[in-house]
Amino acid sequence: MPRTKSARKAHRQTQRRTEQNRAQRSRVRSAVKAVRTAQTPEERKTALAGAERILDRAGRKGLIHPNAAARLKRRLGKAGSAAG
Repeated sequence: MPRTKSARKAHRQTQRRTEQNRAQRSRVRSAVKAVRTAQTPEERKTALAGAERILDRAGRKGLIHPNAAARLKRRLGKAGSAAG
């Protein structure tokens, strides 16, 4: 356990950030899964738009690398055009 006042505060901040990052990562994974499991082209289109928004934000905020977000968006889009 942290002993000093500053170490206690840093520990609290780390816990808060960890929880927020976990929630955001879960949101990213759920959005990607929604695109991959969409049944109709309309469903897929709306899921893809939402996933792109979430991936862009995750890349901008540093949750994932911006290039990783771009790569995921590209792959999701290509899979949709091949399937539809």
